[in-house]
Amino acid sequence: MHLAKELGYPENTKLLMIHADDAGLSHSENRATIQSLQNGIVNSYSIMVPCPWFYEISLFAKNNPEFDNGIHLTLTCEWENYKFGPVLPISEVPSLVDENGHFFRSREGVRNNARPDDVKKELTAQIEKALKFGLIPTHLDSHMYSAGSKPEFLQIYKELGKKYDLPILLSHQLIEMAGMQGNPNIEKNDLLVDKVHMGKDFFGKEALQNYYNGIFGELVEGLNIILIHPAFDDAEMKGVTINHPSFGSEWRQVDFDAFTGTYLKSELKKSNVKLVTWRDIGKVTGNAAG
Repeated sequence: MHLAKELGYPENTKLLMIHADDAGLSHSENRATIQSLQNGIVNSYSIMVPCPWFYEISLFAKNNPEFDNGIHLTLTCEWENYKFGPVLPISEVPSLVDENGHFFRSREGVRNNARPDDVKKELTAQIEKALKFGLIPTHLDSHMYSAGSKPEFLQIYKELGKKYDLPILLSHQLIEMAGMQGNPNIEKNDLLVDKVHMGKDFFGKEALQNYYNGIFGELVEGLNIILIHPAFDDAEMKGVTINHPSFGSEWRQVDFDAFTGTYLKSELKKSNVKLVTWRDIGKVTGNAAG
């Protein structure tokens, strides 16, 4: 399928989704995500079901259905002093947790310990919890792309998309980032993101801001996704992200400032890109939300 044509655009169109990950992680993350949607140029976000602030962002999602939102399937907890674990009882998914009952901090921890049956049970439970709460997700994606860290996990991820009739974020870039090489169970008819844009390699406020200032010049023909993680550089997020400069509180403040600021709004208006959401994609792939 040629996505641009299916959406009614010429084949060489640059399609763009500006997506906020990690909603539900903290109150700070929720506040920044909501403001990015309401006042910025972010047009999609996804929610971490196992996290303590899931309830707050889910109430927002239910009360503001015009905003594209998905489920950020979670198998890792990368933070030093801030912990969470499965939505299922640990006794049901023992291979997903460390000695303290928390998710592993890294994709390697998941890859080396998690059993596929436990992964499938927990990810299904996260989706079911969101649906029971009344959410109508537009898609599935994966925190730290742990679902792409092993062939068996990627297959489960794809199967869940089919089971719940939801498009999923699939990307060769993200699969390689997650540490999986070779044949990653990608099939001919799978919808792939053509380019993922994420400032993970830019350290420091100025370097990250400069990257974002030029980001519209980096878009390719086809489907582009800019993945950001907006939050505020406040006491809460400093506590959550202690000793984690990449994707830390200062980093997330830059994400928020860049995508709610006037410069990128102006650059977007001047560009020839077409904004799309997962809801738009679901309609043409037959995976429409609701």
